[in-house]
Amino acid sequence: MKKARILIIEDNEQNLYLVSFILEKHGYEVFTAKDGKEGIDMAVSIKPDLILLDIQLPVMDGYTVAKILRMNSEFDLTPIIAVTSYAMAGDREKTLEAGCNDYIEKPINPDTFMEQIERYILSK
Repeated sequence: MKKARILIIEDNEQNLYLVSFILEKHGYEVFTAKDGKEGIDMAVSIKPDLILLDIQLPVMDGYTVAKILRMNSEFDLTPIIAVTSYAMAGDREKTLEAGCNDYIEKPINPDTFMEQIERYILSK
């Protein structure tokens, strides 16, 4: 079985390292981008099975990235999960309205993180 390809769009080195480490340890092929524009370009070129998207990004924020990806029919079925420290009332709704399928709060909990991710990978 082919390893699922996961794109992480995240500008914080520590978060990027932690998420990449956990995913690679579980056998996923991980790709990374450090800003919104690079994330869109990478998504178009590698066609990931799942996108993990930070909301606070340089160049273009995560809401804009999700909206742009959702305008491309190639990503109609690609789960986009916001991974963000925005945890105020209304933030979850705002990410879902932008086109994200789900929302994971930072700091991530390594014990439940893979459960949250695999719900989307295994259902494809």
